[in-house]
Amino acid sequence: MDQNQNYYTKIAGDLQISAAQVAAAALLLAEGATVPFISRYRKELTGSLDEVQVAAIRDQLAGLAELDKRRQAIIESLAARELLSAELQAGLQSAADLATLEDLYLPYRLKRKTRAMMAMEKGLEPLARAVFAGRDQGVEVAAFLDSEKGVASVDEALAGARDIIAEWISEDAPMRARLRRIFAEKAIIHSLVVKKNEEAGAKFRDYFDWQEDARKAPGHRVLAMFRGEAEKVLRLSIRPDEERSLAILHQHFLPQGKFREQVALAVVDSYKRLLAPSLENELRASLKERADREAIQVFGENLRQLLLAPALGQKQVLALDPGFRTGAKLVCLDSQGKLIDFATIYPTHGGSQQQAAAKKVKELCGLHQIQAIAIGNGTASRETEEFVRGLDLNDNILITLVNESGASIYSASEVARREFPDHDITVRGAVSIGRRLQDPLAELVKLDPKSIGVGQYQHDVNQAELKKGLEDVVVSCVNSVGVEVNSASPELLAYVSGLGPVLGANIVAYRDEHGVFAGRKELMKVPRLGAKAFEQCAGFLRIHGAKNPLDDSAVHPERYGTVTKMAEDLGCTVRELIGSREMRDKIDLKKYVAESLGLPTLQDIVAELAKPGRDPRQEFTVFAFAREVNGIDDLIVEMRLPGIVTNVTRFGAFVDIGVHQDGLVHISQLADRYVKDPAEVVRVGQQVMARVLEVDKQRKRIALSLRDCGVKIAP
Repeated sequence: MDQNQNYYTKIAGDLQISAAQVAAAALLLAEGATVPFISRYRKELTGSLDEVQVAAIRDQLAGLAELDKRRQAIIESLAARELLSAELQAGLQSAADLATLEDLYLPYRLKRKTRAMMAMEKGLEPLARAVFAGRDQGVEVAAFLDSEKGVASVDEALAGARDIIAEWISEDAPMRARLRRIFAEKAIIHSLVVKKNEEAGAKFRDYFDWQEDARKAPGHRVLAMFRGEAEKVLRLSIRPDEERSLAILHQHFLPQGKFREQVALAVVDSYKRLLAPSLENELRASLKERADREAIQVFGENLRQLLLAPALGQKQVLALDPGFRTGAKLVCLDSQGKLIDFATIYPTHGGSQQQAAAKKVKELCGLHQIQAIAIGNGTASRETEEFVRGLDLNDNILITLVNESGASIYSASEVARREFPDHDITVRGAVSIGRRLQDPLAELVKLDPKSIGVGQYQHDVNQAELKKGLEDVVVSCVNSVGVEVNSASPELLAYVSGLGPVLGANIVAYRDEHGVFAGRKELMKVPRLGAKAFEQCAGFLRIHGAKNPLDDSAVHPERYGTVTKMAEDLGCTVRELIGSREMRDKIDLKKYVAESLGLPTLQDIVAELAKPGRDPRQEFTVFAFAREVNGIDDLIVEMRLPGIVTNVTRFGAFVDIGVHQDGLVHISQLADRYVKDPAEVVRVGQQVMARVLEVDKQRKRIALSLRDCGVKIAP
């Protein structure tokens, strides 16, 4: 318990919250509560911690648990070898981080035979102790000569003693800690090209002779240089000034007397052969971890914006997956996203084939009362868009391009095969495009988040951490929007708090067998969905048209009684309370405060009654690219064009302006002021007006600016 309290205090300090808040969140997590549930429905217990804080507590607790696991393994190993002194055990127990723990264990770690070990086997340890201590009197190096052990000369004896001393110096825990701080604070990344690979590694040209402070190096540059090194294009060194480090070692270890020079040689050897490589590896790992964390954060925020993109809603949609040679695959979806028709048309082939395509689109729009046309933004998208806009269609039909990134991955996935076993991948891909217009979140959760293509160096970062970070984002988005249980796919339900893939599939199976759910209580009849799972998921599931209107809201069933009491006190029904602002304004929240129910939750309840089941996503707005610009050859410097932000990185943002090649807006061109973080200014899916700065047709690179472009099209 004392150790737990220490951890709570440490985490509280890191997150700048109270230890009591950490302890409360830790207890809820230990009981199986999810991050969305804790942050939404347990505000009184945690002091209104948000999702980010609860997730940080969870992750730090997991890290400290791993530290304890390693600590216990070290103690058990030392005890088994009878090397665990009371002093060493106390040091290990008090170690607050992994680096300190490993430093203490380093002298006792089982390792391959070292030069120091071989010197000790030759009986040179007493000589090494005397030399290291600077004892001049009574120490004769010649006394340690032993030809049978391979010590034939004084020089060999001293060399062996220096090997032992070098290892002792490298294993001195306080000195390692001191040098580690110097590496962290003063190291310089120096990158040089490997000459023989210079031509093949042209994409790393910026780093062929590059130096910068490692502590300040942005994560995207660190990952770029590490990738260049992995591809054998770059050679990296990440160390502080060597003379400064050696001066500290000399000052600390050099004795007076005749052996001073020998120890000085051992110090240099220890630093160059043992300490510097070891500490550089640690620093590399630290820089990589920091860069990974930064890249995952960028990817996660981009993914959040993409998942929370405005949804068109339940509309009849005709979707087109364009193509030149193979034509465009066309599908029609009903308002629930069900496939009701499909065909292949050739809108870019001209002549009779184009005429047939026009006839088919008009026919299907009328037959299925199409309300919107979604066109994938890949190959032939602008040409297909121009074709559709040129048709004599109902003016009320919305026409828009849809980001199809990852649609091909979905179409070949097991999920798609299960949904459409009788259709090929082209039909599945077109269906995915149409559904993305209807509800991006519901469709994109079927993909591995990494395949959506809004990341930065996603293949270079720690894949386990990336997976965890992106899954957290998906879970957060799904639960913030809420899920209609009677139409949701198993994949969408799997991300609901407390469910997972098995219960998500069980809900759909129950729905298929018994029909739609009439109310939240019926969820308890789903196999394996017990009281705990119901507690965690119920508030995030919606049932449109339920007898109890609260079943279509974010009010948790555990608080239905409170809402009923509010209505009774006002002399109305719950439905009337929801429909009347005048009634809601009369509620005196203080009357309903209880031991487990405070003002934060009561305020959430009243806000939810005002707009039950409200969707936090912005309202859908129509977007269209400039019709006169279809390819890179149409671009002219200083041209101003509408575009959509497709990716945000630490160095800027990429914008689709409708020419099949995204343009880069460097961070310096994002606004008419200094921008530290691009995410302060732009987000994925944002509609902007961009100015063309430069066009490199040969390398297919477009430089854009958002400066001096007036107001953005959408916030």
